[in-house]
Amino acid sequence: MCCVVETEERKIVVDPGVALGYRRHGLLPHPFQIAVGEKVRESIIKELKNSTDIVISHFHGDHVPLVDANPYQLDAKKVSDSFAKPFLWCKGEKEISHAMRIRRKQLSDMLGRSFPDAEGKSNSLFRFSKAVYHGEPDSRRGKVMMTRIEDDKVFVHASDIQLMHSRAVSQILDWKPDIVLVSGPPLYLKQMSNEKKEKALTEAVRLSKGVGVLILDHHLLRSNEGYALLKKIESGSGNKVMCAAEFMGKRPLLLEAKRRLLYREMPVPDGWHKEYARKRVDTSEYRLWRGYKVDQNEKNVN
Repeated sequence: MCCVVETEERKIVVDPGVALGYRRHGLLPHPFQIAVGEKVRESIIKELKNSTDIVISHFHGDHVPLVDANPYQLDAKKVSDSFAKPFLWCKGEKEISHAMRIRRKQLSDMLGRSFPDAEGKSNSLFRFSKAVYHGEPDSRRGKVMMTRIEDDKVFVHASDIQLMHSRAVSQILDWKPDIVLVSGPPLYLKQMSNEKKEKALTEAVRLSKGVGVLILDHHLLRSNEGYALLKKIESGSGNKVMCAAEFMGKRPLLLEAKRRLLYREMPVPDGWHKEYARKRVDTSEYRLWRGYKVDQNEKNVN
């Protein structure tokens, strides 16, 4: 969900974090996925260096740099200098989980900057929502903050709402956006009943009909079923509906969903991940899969 929004005078980085699902189907991230993650992490570090504003929707480890990052996340030490000058716009301390509150304080202490509560605030460029649910209303994962940015167009970043609560979707529509980036529902989770899936689909269709370009990603694309749902929404909408890769003209890979397949097609030696964490091996042998080469422009892949 990390993205960059550029206006004539500002460069805004939203949710500067990266993480790979630590275990999926009992498997650690495949080295090819790790290689792609490395590239994403390098891009975030580069974009942060000359940013004017940093927005943090909430303090989960895939949305912020971390003081105690694992090998597949963004280490806060690598971006500490880049956090020194930009304006910070952050989810406040209220209505977040205990773990997020601790992470928020650790990061603030390490960076030597306070994280101002931006919830409900606005100016000529930004408008921030009050806290909205991270998924279902009874979720214990705390709440998140949505962001509206208006320049020549209106862009809304709706991180991790998962389209599971109508009030958040209504708030987005009230903001009259041209482009929305939102986390779709986590269909891969066992607790996602058919009733919950239908609820999320209804809200996604409602949102798509009121937005020129709807980008659905994150939790939704951790399963092949999620991508199929995206296409179902697209076929029933009069507007553009796509994932983030498609918005950027790139090839959707769905590597979380394909982890078992990656291990079958590109076997990984026992102990590889421990050696990677110790920096004794790298991903150089795992940067090409099914015609996708990590170091090349994905637009040219058939």
